[in-house]
Amino acid sequence: MADEGKQNAEQDGIAGTRPQFGNRYLKNGDNIFKHNAWDNVQWDAAQEELAQCKVLQNSSVLASQAERDQYESGASSYWDAFYGVHHNRFFKDRHWLFTEFPELAPQQRSRVLEIGCGVGNTVFPILQYSADPELLVYCCDFSPAAIEILKENPEYDSKRMAHVLRKVFQYLRPGGLLLFRDYGRYDMAQLRFKKGRCLSDNFYVRGDGTRVYFFTQDEVKDLFSTAGFEEIQNLVDRRLQVNRGKLLTMYRVWIQAKYRKPPVDTA
Repeated sequence: MADEGKQNAEQDGIAGTRPQFGNRYLKNGDNIFKHNAWDNVQWDAAQEELAQCKVLQNSSVLASQAERDQYESGASSYWDAFYGVHHNRFFKDRHWLFTEFPELAPQQRSRVLEIGCGVGNTVFPILQYSADPELLVYCCDFSPAAIEILKENPEYDSKRMAHVLRKVFQYLRPGGLLLFRDYGRYDMAQLRFKKGRCLSDNFYVRGDGTRVYFFTQDEVKDLFSTAGFEEIQNLVDRRLQVNRGKLLTMYRVWIQAKYRKPPVDTA
């Protein structure tokens, strides 16, 4: 039973149960379809060049200026429509975030802010694993529909999230840590776009009107450094996901970073 419990914990991705960033590394001679996913898979020059060519192809025809204006002005309404269709069934709760960001472990932090919280797939795992009634998770999203769905979750407690609807953005306190994880350049999702879905460089619109950008490490560094943050971590997390039933491989790319607001100088 102990081994079974450990295995379940590893699958859930709870902090402390397995090494950071996973523990399945693809080596020469391994059967690629042995597992559903492999961690930190390195690309060779040929794969990188192929990805660059696909991006050049799918961005060769841009959406019209009228379409770009439409998607910009109606950004929140497209996400409202998305959540109207999918409600809270599209994204899975991100229990694995405790593996990638051990700083989220409840005993280490009493205040958390998530910008772009959606329907709470990150917020509620943090609350579920915390026995601390004083833990506060602030969250904001520019889709009102997403916030309303979040409030329907039985884990929602207005006493613990008193400012969730009133806070759009809150500055970190001095010494506070910002955790970032989003699509990286040449992720599978970027390579699958067709011509005419590109709004500008590495910025696309999906069929449902929602938009997505694919970052590089340098872009993330520039964004946060310009704002005054200190860089703690900035890495490319490359994963190989496998559909063993159909014998398909899918390469995912994420940018994962940690930035800290400098502490107040008391000298």
